[in-house]
Amino acid sequence: MFRFPIFILLFTLSLSLSCSTPSWFPFKQGPPHKAKTKELVNKEVVIIDGEEYVKVANPKASEGTGQSAYLYVPVNEYLSGTATSAISVPPSGTTKKETPTSTSQTLPDSSVEKEVLLISRSVLMPKELKRKVVLTYFDDQSTPSGESYGDWMAERLTKEVSQRSQRILFIDYLLVKEFLEKGGYVLSDLETPKVLRLLDQAFGIHALVVGNLSGPYVFTTKMAKDRDEMAKAILKVETSIVDTLSGKTLKTLSATNPVIASREKGTYSEEKARVKAIDLAISDLSKALAKELDSLDWFCRVAKVEGEDIYMNAGKLTGLRIGDVVEVFRPGDLDERSEQKGKVKIAGFFGIDASMGRLIGGKKPDVNDILRLSKDKGT
Repeated sequence: MFRFPIFILLFTLSLSLSCSTPSWFPFKQGPPHKAKTKELVNKEVVIIDGEEYVKVANPKASEGTGQSAYLYVPVNEYLSGTATSAISVPPSGTTKKETPTSTSQTLPDSSVEKEVLLISRSVLMPKELKRKVVLTYFDDQSTPSGESYGDWMAERLTKEVSQRSQRILFIDYLLVKEFLEKGGYVLSDLETPKVLRLLDQAFGIHALVVGNLSGPYVFTTKMAKDRDEMAKAILKVETSIVDTLSGKTLKTLSATNPVIASREKGTYSEEKARVKAIDLAISDLSKALAKELDSLDWFCRVAKVEGEDIYMNAGKLTGLRIGDVVEVFRPGDLDERSEQKGKVKIAGFFGIDASMGRLIGGKKPDVNDILRLSKDKGT
């Protein structure tokens, strides 16, 4: 007869303990997200400054604006579906928490500050700072028929090289052309030392790529009346890489397509052969050009000094990051610079691709002084 009252007593006691656990009770109730641990299965959870974060894919990474591939969202926000304080890269001292599918380890040290979700950041390593290049429209020597391929070929080559290398930043040729025309210069002055220095100082351009093309010349073969016409084409492209700092021609490259590879027959055979010749020539030239431009030495210039603020003609698009340190040298040829004037630490970005920094050692730089990335890591 005592079984039923005892059952009621036990049920009441368990219900009261489940609703509130006294501070002295040896087993304390865990955080709310512990009950939803199953939602963190197969998720990478890291600990940052004592707080737990979940590593998730960044939906904005595909936009190609320097966004990080992953974001780190606080566990409580991840579980509640409100990611308002995500960070793009975990700071130093971050450790990875054990989950059912991962082992404990220390993540690579990354000396960068926390960021709000909507703030983009370049993920380029210092050695991958982009070299600024302007590729002019080609001088087209094959215009007897009234067709000109110079501008179209240059744009095609620019696109091909950009796809092959992540270390080159092409400056719009039309923008440069407009800038020079406003300054009273003509395009024939483009390769003069004065204009080259101006491009370096104003845009931070490392190299000028100029060239000309011959062709495409098309050859047709008349077949029998009941057979299609056959066409082949040949094209030659020549380019020169001119260093804006020294005014010297660093390299001359050329490419000619294999004639046999451009063979086409049937309807529109001439046009098809012409397009194939262009594709083949650009493919070969872009490989060599990307390799040569990748090997250029990186530098930028001091554009303005205003009080304690030092402005530079390279910034976020180039790949610089907040906290990077650049060394200051006097103007001159790259091979002749040896005396370091001081060091500047990047503090912010502005404009299309410019930055501002503060002197952290040595003498204050002057306008047009040359800056190179220091081996010291930023903070």
